[in-house]
Amino acid sequence: MGRVTGEESLRPQSLMLTFLGDQVLGRDVCVYSGSVIDVFARAGIGEQATRSTLTRMVNRDLLRRQREGRRMYFGLTERSEAVLRDGERRIWQTGAVNRHWDGTWTLLGFSLPESWQRQRHDLRSQLTWSGFGPLFNGLWIAPGEVDVSALVAELGLSAHVKVFRAHADAGMNIGQMIEETWELSDLAGRYEAFAGRWQSWEDRLPDADDALVLRLRLQTEWLRIVRRDPRLPVKHLPDDWPAEQAEKTFRAVHDRLSPLARDASQRLLDLVPARPQD
Repeated sequence: MGRVTGEESLRPQSLMLTFLGDQVLGRDVCVYSGSVIDVFARAGIGEQATRSTLTRMVNRDLLRRQREGRRMYFGLTERSEAVLRDGERRIWQTGAVNRHWDGTWTLLGFSLPESWQRQRHDLRSQLTWSGFGPLFNGLWIAPGEVDVSALVAELGLSAHVKVFRAHADAGMNIGQMIEETWELSDLAGRYEAFAGRWQSWEDRLPDADDALVLRLRLQTEWLRIVRRDPRLPVKHLPDDWPAEQAEKTFRAVHDRLSPLARDASQRLLDLVPARPQD
C-alpha cells in the first residue's frame, strides 16, 4: 500500500472504533472477526493484536459477541454507539472551524485539598479533553456552553466545583487571552502535519483493496486532532490558522477514497443482521 508520509502510529482500538463507525454504525449488523483480522492485517496490525483488541472492547462493553455456527461476529453496544455518534458529530457536523461563536464562555472554578493530587490531575485531564484551558490556577475556561456536570459527578467532585456562563468585558483582548491559555502552536502544528501527510492523496488513488485501510487511517487521524481542538472562535485566532485548510484536505481525500473503499468493504467484509440481545 502507498504509505502516508510521516504516518502516525495509531492505536488498534482507535482504528477499530473508526472501522465500526464506518461499517457497522446505523446498519444493525455484526461483522465477522475474520473480516476484521483481514482488514487490520492490511493496516499492519497482526492477528493477535486484533484479537486482543476485540476481547478488550468486549470486556469494556464497547462490543458484543454474536455466534453464527462456528463463526464469531461482533456488534455494537449502547456505549460504543454513543461514542461513535459523538465522533460522527465531531467530524461531520461540528467541524474544525468555529465560525458561529456567540460570545459565551463556560467558566469552571475548583478548590481541592492539597493532598488530592490524583483527583486534581484527573480533573485537569478531563477538562483539557473537554476543551478547557487554565485561565488561572483554579479557574478554567472553554468557549461556548460546555456541560461538565456528568464529568464532575463521575470524578466525585461536584461539591468542589462551580460552573458559570460568562461574557468578556468589552475592553478585553480575547486573542491575547487565548494565546496565554491554550497551546496554539502545538494544535496548529498538528493541523499542518496532517495536511502535509495527506495532501498528495487529493490527486492519487491507491490500489482498490488498500483504499479501505487508507480511509480508516485518514478518519482516525483526523478525529484524534479535532477531539483535541477546543474549537476556539476563529475570529480570535491568528489569520493563518491552519484548521480550515486541513479540513479541506480531509474532506477532499475522504471523497476521493470513498468509492474504492465502499467497493473493498463489499468484497472483504462478512456482515450478518444483529439479533436482539438477551
